[in-house]
Amino acid sequence: MGAGTCLAIAAGRLVAWGARTFQLGGGTALPGLVALAVRPMLLQELAERLPHGTIVVAGTNGKTTTARLIAELLHGSGYSVVHNRSGSNLPRGIASAFLERAALSGRLAGEIAVVEVDEFALPTVVRALAPRVLVLLNLFRDQLDRYGELETIARTWQNALQTLPAESLLVVNADDPVLTALTSRAGARRWTFGLDDPAIALPTLPHAADWRLCPQCSSELRYERVLLGHLGAYRCASCGFARPSSDVAGRAIRSVVPLRIEVTTDGRAFVLESRLAGVYNAYNLLAAATTGLALGLDPDRLAEQLARVEAAFGRQERVTVDSRELTLLLVKNPTGFNEAIRLLLAAGQHPPTLILVNDLDADGRDVSWLWDVDFELLTGLAAPVSAGGIRSGELALRLQYAGIEPAGRYSGVVEALDRWVATLPPGGRGWILATYTATLELRRELARRGLAPSFWEQ
Repeated sequence: MGAGTCLAIAAGRLVAWGARTFQLGGGTALPGLVALAVRPMLLQELAERLPHGTIVVAGTNGKTTTARLIAELLHGSGYSVVHNRSGSNLPRGIASAFLERAALSGRLAGEIAVVEVDEFALPTVVRALAPRVLVLLNLFRDQLDRYGELETIARTWQNALQTLPAESLLVVNADDPVLTALTSRAGARRWTFGLDDPAIALPTLPHAADWRLCPQCSSELRYERVLLGHLGAYRCASCGFARPSSDVAGRAIRSVVPLRIEVTTDGRAFVLESRLAGVYNAYNLLAAATTGLALGLDPDRLAEQLARVEAAFGRQERVTVDSRELTLLLVKNPTGFNEAIRLLLAAGQHPPTLILVNDLDADGRDVSWLWDVDFELLTGLAAPVSAGGIRSGELALRLQYAGIEPAGRYSGVVEALDRWVATLPPGGRGWILATYTATLELRRELARRGLAPSFWEQ
């Protein structure tokens, strides 16, 4: 390894040490930013040293959880894994994850990497990492002021697929018509997964569904079954475009804790269980299992490992504050928020709920998406709902239009945490639904108080 590469590693590791020692922030991305400035080809050079290559996970929703499931699955199967576990998913954050496992000599303490990647960064990351496996979960509308409409992201992903190595495997959610169309020419390289359980289907296509037209001829898609947003069993009556059969299918799904899926693949059946919950996590769990099967892992061993995986930070993570048990749920777009509400309603008990909405750059400045969230369903909760965060005023207004009078309104995240927790009975429980930067601020505060591990300690 050249002197320039070694210098970049040294610079990045020094920055990481300083950020964590002096609690300066930026520890998950700044080291990679500095190292890439010194050596732009650093990611490619380090990835080439992995004997088993890289697995890249992309999707609007679920990529942090799915990447964690895959990383833990591989770790439990005996692999030494490089993983951007903090969720920092731009090239600089991915580079920081590699730096954590890189010696100053350039030697990499890892056999395989599992990285989640930001939607817009996918082409850059694919070129740098030349992934062995690319996992595509879903495409939903997210951060309109940054990403624009769904078609913009679809074009970006098409560019990424064009640079994918010919030998790379694709693990694709067949229930998403956009992804099915994008990967239709992959042939035997494509492993598809999907949910085939009418019992968990929605009655109709949600009003906030992000895709209604055939991606091939623009005629209206007809759905036999809708499972989440625009995901389901679809067909175009005009051109014949339709959901393909799944190589790995999930049936008989129990979406509450413990999540349970009966999986069939290639004439064989086995059961997956998880400490997570919700239909969206059924997709994440099935995506991880499909990736493991594509890599040749034994189904029974695979199921055993996945059952042990804990939630990633902010993704159904449970923490205790002043003897109250809190469940943290990240929400960042209408589809994900509606699924969180669906999970709340499916729970046997309905504890008080705090919703935190910020509008910083990482959240998206445009919060008009709140009007596409089905808050009206929360009227079925037999528990109070409170609003907090930078945009607590807009959230409170939206709740009022949904027929919900907020039990409390708090202008900040830490203030909301302390004042809202004080309203819960000792030994009680509560749910916190928070946008991205609100989740980060909440987790930093919990880590500062010693109530939860820091990102890099998980």
